[in-house]
Amino acid sequence: MKNLRIITMLAVTALMSAGPFAISSVRADALQDMTSKGKIRVSIDTAAPPYSAMDEAGKYKGSEVEVAKKLATDWKLELELVPTSAANRIPYLVSGRSDVVISTLSITDERKKVIDFSKPYSAIQIVVGAPQSENIAKLDDLVGKRVAVTRGSTNDAEITKVALPGTDIVRFEDDATSITALLSGQASYYVTAPALLTTVNAKNPAAKLEPKIVLKTNVTGIGVKKGETTLQKKLNIWVNAGIADGSLNGIYKTAFGIDLPPEVVDAK
Repeated sequence: MKNLRIITMLAVTALMSAGPFAISSVRADALQDMTSKGKIRVSIDTAAPPYSAMDEAGKYKGSEVEVAKKLATDWKLELELVPTSAANRIPYLVSGRSDVVISTLSITDERKKVIDFSKPYSAIQIVVGAPQSENIAKLDDLVGKRVAVTRGSTNDAEITKVALPGTDIVRFEDDATSITALLSGQASYYVTAPALLTTVNAKNPAAKLEPKIVLKTNVTGIGVKKGETTLQKKLNIWVNAGIADGSLNGIYKTAFGIDLPPEVVDAK
């Protein structure tokens, strides 16, 4: 939780340092502002494949990108993707550089102190991935091992909270850097979502990483500024419709090969 507190403080600092403009933007009607401009600005981490990334042609791709595209299309707005990192997704939103966050943003009590969320539209499981050949089944087995994780993420917070003394947690700035570290042998274990283990294996089939320990299942929501209740309510209606007609499940299943979990589908 230490890293999430750091992110919370960064977000508050960003709000204060942005001065009167930031304060007025929080009080404004974000939905009305987007409608009048005909544009929605979405914070998205460009280094979190297969959720969101940039391809060799400079185009955005991934499941979160598809969710953002669907939202903009359904609301008949132009989509502007605002590239961020895991650590500055919330500060960008709070300081007015984006309208919403669609970027694997797990709904946590710590984050709710700074921003509000839509209903869950997706989910991320936090696992410890290790080579298939290794007998890793409990946290004790990680003592003395180098474990990679992306700094400032909920994965970081979760492993920091439960890791036993002697576990060597190595933090990297984004998922792409974490994956590079694994491929280059800087670490052999990875705290992340199962989908990113697939990404590592696709880049290096010899890695044969697989989930060994499930730490937590997090539901993800669309982040909005505090007090933007009109926007939040409309997002909830949109999520409900996407769950009911199967379109959000379709995006998830295309990306990960499985259906949305009950924690998302049955969320109230």
